[in-house]
Amino acid sequence: MMLLQEVAEHAAEAGPASPFEVIIFAILLFLLWKFAWPQILKATVDREEKIKAQLAEAERMNGEAKAALSAAEKHRVDAQHEAQHLLAEAKAAVDKERASAVEKIKADQDALLERTRHEIASERDKAISDLRREAVDLALGAAAKVIGQRLDSETDKKIVLDYLARVEH
Repeated sequence: MMLLQEVAEHAAEAGPASPFEVIIFAILLFLLWKFAWPQILKATVDREEKIKAQLAEAERMNGEAKAALSAAEKHRVDAQHEAQHLLAEAKAAVDKERASAVEKIKADQDALLERTRHEIASERDKAISDLRREAVDLALGAAAKVIGQRLDSETDKKIVLDYLARVEH
């Protein structure tokens, strides 16, 4: 502002401009207005349109980037859900396999226990049978010595077995 005042004061001190200066100024102003001003205006408009186009392109690319980011986030969430689903399935399969293995082992143990009980019962019955035979033979031998004669072995065994059966019940 101060500079303009100084220029105005200097112009006032210099005096009125000569008609030649005014004509030259008018010619220069006309030439600038006719030739330079349209070029300057056109360059300014072109630059403004270019900037608008660049802004539109930037907004379009920003929209595409946001869409891509949204799609990537959706894929990430889907992948995370899929991974959780697969982990749950794997855990369920492991639990099922573990339960199946425990059940099979229990069934095997029960079968082995039953087989062992059956074998023990069979061996016990065999031992009792062997013990009875031994007892009958000993009793017959003792009775034969007491009586002094040899008794018929089949008849003697039947008598002793009948007696033992009565004693057991």
